[in-house]
Amino acid sequence: MSSMLETLGQLPFASLLHQREGTLTRELLQQPGGFGLGQVPDRLLPNGTTTMVCGYCSTGCGLKIHLKDGEAVNLSAATSYPVNMGMACPKGWEALSVMDAPDRAKTPLLRNSAGRLEPVSWDVAMQQYVQRLRAIQDRHGPHSVAFISTGQMPTEEMAFLGALAKFGMGMRHGDGNTRQCMATSVVAYKQAFGFDAPPYTYADFEESDVLVFAGANPCIAHPIMWERVMRNRRSPEIVVIDPRMTETAMYASQHLAIKPKSDQPLFYGVAKLLIDRGWIDEAFIAASTEGFEDFARFVADYDLSRVVLETGLRPEQIERFAETIHERDRTSFWWTMGVNQSYQGVRTAQALINLALITNNIGRPGTGANSITGQCNAMGSRLFSNTTNLLGGHDFANPQHRQKIAGILHIDEQKIPTENSWAYNEIMEGILRDKIKALWIICTNTAHSWINQNHAREVLDRLDFLVVQDIYHTTETATMADLVLPAAGWGEKEGTFINSERRIGVTRKVRKAPGQALSDFNIFKLIAHSWGCGEMFARWSSPAAVFEILKELSRGTPCDFTGARDYSWIAQQGGVQWPCPTGMESPAQERRLFEDGRFFHANGKAKLLFEESRPMPEQPNGEFPFILLTGRGSASQWHTQTRTSKSAVLRKLYPEHLFVEVNPNDARSLGVVHNEWITVESRRGNLRAMALLTPAVQRGQVFIPMHYEATNRLTDAVFDPYSKQPSYKCCAVKLVRGENESHHTPW
Repeated sequence: MSSMLETLGQLPFASLLHQREGTLTRELLQQPGGFGLGQVPDRLLPNGTTTMVCGYCSTGCGLKIHLKDGEAVNLSAATSYPVNMGMACPKGWEALSVMDAPDRAKTPLLRNSAGRLEPVSWDVAMQQYVQRLRAIQDRHGPHSVAFISTGQMPTEEMAFLGALAKFGMGMRHGDGNTRQCMATSVVAYKQAFGFDAPPYTYADFEESDVLVFAGANPCIAHPIMWERVMRNRRSPEIVVIDPRMTETAMYASQHLAIKPKSDQPLFYGVAKLLIDRGWIDEAFIAASTEGFEDFARFVADYDLSRVVLETGLRPEQIERFAETIHERDRTSFWWTMGVNQSYQGVRTAQALINLALITNNIGRPGTGANSITGQCNAMGSRLFSNTTNLLGGHDFANPQHRQKIAGILHIDEQKIPTENSWAYNEIMEGILRDKIKALWIICTNTAHSWINQNHAREVLDRLDFLVVQDIYHTTETATMADLVLPAAGWGEKEGTFINSERRIGVTRKVRKAPGQALSDFNIFKLIAHSWGCGEMFARWSSPAAVFEILKELSRGTPCDFTGARDYSWIAQQGGVQWPCPTGMESPAQERRLFEDGRFFHANGKAKLLFEESRPMPEQPNGEFPFILLTGRGSASQWHTQTRTSKSAVLRKLYPEHLFVEVNPNDARSLGVVHNEWITVESRRGNLRAMALLTPAVQRGQVFIPMHYEATNRLTDAVFDPYSKQPSYKCCAVKLVRGENESHHTPW
C-alpha cells in the first residue's frame, strides 16, 4: 500500500489544517473518491465568536465559542439561542477543558506480540484493519464482522459510518449505544404514531398546566430543561412518578413513590378512572385514534384496588393524579431512562402515550407524550446511523425504500441489506455463539456501560479482532482493543446534532485535535480508500457535502428538512426543528407535531397499544433482599465519565467515591453507619461503595449512580422484547458489612 500520510509542511493547504488532520497524500487527495483539493473539511474559523451546539446531552444548548488566532480560548452560554437562552450546566461550561486531558488518543495503537498496545503509523493501522477484517469476512462470511456506533458523533459522521460499513464493506450487523437509552421510545413512537417522532418543543415546559415526569429526573439529568420548567408562569402541577425521592421529586406537588417497575399498571389504572368518569375527549379519540374500544375493555381489569396493591400507592394519590389531568387544560407527559430501560419499557411508554391521546393532550401548547433523549445526537443516530432502520427513517425490508436510497446515493441497490441488523444484545450474543468474530466500536465504552459488565468483558475477550475508535486511549474498552484509532472530539470537527425537540444544530471546528488524531469523518474516508470502496463515496467529500445528501434522503418523509439551506443558515436561525421542507423560508423557532390531529400511519390515526403488565424478572428474596435502582448521580457527571472525569472542576462537584444510598431504617437493621464502606452484591458480581444514609430511597431499595465503573457489575441482562433495550433499573442485591473498613470522613 502506498504511503497515505505526509508531514504537514508538504501539503499546499497546510494552513487550513492542524498538525496531521486530513494529511493524506496528494495521490489520495486527487484520485476519484478522495477528499479532493479545495474540499478539505473542518476548516478553522477566524477570530471573534461562533455559536455551536454543546456536545454532551440531548438538550442541545447553544454555546458561544470565543476565538483567538482561529482557536477556542473560552466559551459562554449563547443568550439568543432558543434552547438555553443564556443558561449552561456545569458540563457545558467545562466542554472545552475536558478535551485537553493527557490521555487523549494521539496516534494509532496496535497490540503487539507481547500483548501490549504500541504506537504505529496510520499506514500500518489501515493495513491491519483491512487485512484482518477481510480475512475474517472471507473465512466466516459478511455477518462475522459488526460495528457498534454512538449517539455522540455528528449526524454526517454517523451516516457515513453506517453507509460505509453496510454498503461499502458488506457488514450486515451494526447497532448504536442509543440501544441502551432510546430504543424503547423509538419503537413506542413508531408503533403508536407511525414514525419515530417526539412531538414536542421545549416551549411546552413553560406552557403546561401539568407536567408529569415518569422515571425522569431533569433537575439533574437535563438541568437546562429544568430551568425551562422553572420559567413556567402557569402555576403548574408537577407530578413525579419515581420510587426514589429525586431532586426533581423534591420540587413536585405530587410525588408518586411507586414500587419499582409498577408505573405501567399505574397508567392503566389512571386510564380506567378517566374513562369511567367521562374525563376523555371522545371526539378526538374517534377522529384521531384507533383501538379505543379494545383499550377500554383491557384497562377495565385495572381497578383501584389492583393498582393500589401493585404500586404501593394510596387510593387518594391515584385519584388525585387522574383528577389533576382532568381539571387542568394542558398536561404534558415526560419520560426518560426510568421508563426506557425496562423489560417492559415499550408498553409502559405507550401507556403514557395512551393517556395523552385519550385526553387530547397532544399537538397543543403545553401538551404531548414526550420522550426526553439522552445523548447529544441520539436523534441523529435514530434517523441516520443506518443500524436497525435504513438511512432517514426508512426500512431495510421495504423494496421501495431500498430503491429510493440507492437512487439518491448512486449505488447498486444490491449493496443495501434487505433485513434489519441484529440489535446490540444480539451482536453480543452473536459473539458468544461464535457468529461474530470481529467488532468495530466507535465512540462508546462497551466494557463499562453494557449490562452485566463482567460477562460483557468476557464476551469482548472472545473476539478475534477488536477495533476501538475513540478520543481517549484509556477507556475500559480501548484498553481491551487490538487496534485503537485516535479520533478528534467535540469542537475539533464540524457537523450537525439533532436534539430532543428535533432541532438541528451546528457544531464547529474551533480547535486542533492532538497528535495524529483525525476526525471520525476523515477516518472513515481513510478506511473507504483502504478497503477499496472510496469511489462509492466520492460525493461524501466533507460533512457539509454529506449534509446535502442527508437532506435529499429526508425528502418526503416526516423528518423532511430539505428547507435547511446550509450550516450558516441553520446557525443564523438558532437551529431548526424538523420538519422543515423546501419552501419553508422562515421556520418558526418552536414547532410541535400533530397540531392537525393527523399521525403518520396510512389512515392518519394513532394506535392505542397495550399489554398485560409483568412483575420484575428478578425479585428480591431472603438472600438478596434489596432492589437496586440506578440513575444519574449529579449534573456534573456524564455516562461513563470518559470526559467529565477529566475536568478538575467537575470532579469537585460530585462525590469522589462510589456510593450507595441506603434507607436509614435498613441501615440501622444492618448496623451500617453513614460513610461506612460496604459491599453491594448481586448474582453477577459485587462492588465496594460508601453508604449514604438517606430517606430518599424507600425501605428495601438502594440506589447507585450509573457513572461509576463498577456499577454494571451488578445489573441483570434482561431486555424489552420489542426494543431490545436493557433493563438497567432494577435487580436484586444484598448489602454486606466489611470488617474494620468504616470510613467516617465526610465528602
